[in-house]
Amino acid sequence: MDRDSARETVDSFHRGRFHLVQPLGRGHRAGMDAMLLAALVPDTDRPVVKVADLGAGAGAAGMAVAVRVPSAQVLLVERAPEMATFARRSIALAQNAAFADRLDVLEADVALTGRARIAAGLPSDVFDHVVMNPPFNNGADRKTPDALKAQAHAMDDGLFDAWIRTAGAILRPCGQLSLIARPESIGEILTACGRRFGGLEITPLLPRAGENAVRILVTGIKQSRARLTLRAPLVMHKEGSHAFVKEIDDLNNGRTFHARR
Repeated sequence: MDRDSARETVDSFHRGRFHLVQPLGRGHRAGMDAMLLAALVPDTDRPVVKVADLGAGAGAAGMAVAVRVPSAQVLLVERAPEMATFARRSIALAQNAAFADRLDVLEADVALTGRARIAAGLPSDVFDHVVMNPPFNNGADRKTPDALKAQAHAMDDGLFDAWIRTAGAILRPCGQLSLIARPESIGEILTACGRRFGGLEITPLLPRAGENAVRILVTGIKQSRARLTLRAPLVMHKEGSHAFVKEIDDLNNGRTFHARR
């Protein structure tokens, strides 16, 4: 085994329906968060659905959407050159050949604005869906010595506003924003959505019944004026067990999606 291959893995998702090349022992490794984020994009019978995965990493969430939604054309947007390379290599895997032509990688900073954003390859008012899993650790927390992981996990002040501003710019009117975050970020998310997104639906994700939420799933519609809905929580595990309940297992493996109400 050569040095490079020893520092990466090829991982299976959706029970083998797609595979991902990921760094080993460094950088961000995708898991359940990415699968639940992908599950916020609904199935559709439209001939073409344009999706942007902002901060895509190796491309897990965007690929999960492409596998489940046959009409999805997905742009994986990633700032870190090394992670963008992992995304390109993931697309090129033979196991992903069936949908690879519906995926592209754009190496760009999600926080770009105006003409710089457009010049980087993110035009205004073109996407039907934007998904994002922003860095979730406070920038003041103890940082990992792994610079690649720090980029993916530590947020700067104003990050939610910058990312959600970009989502609002590139989505078409009535397009859907979907994101997964920690519960403590809810105030920043609501502020950033402001008048850009309405009809917000927030679903808490609980490890087990009666426990506090560890994540929130958020969707919103560009330019909607509908009111916020706090949905019933999703419970991940059965009581006294690490096994997923059926609904979560289905979402995690691309058998269904978390429909808006």
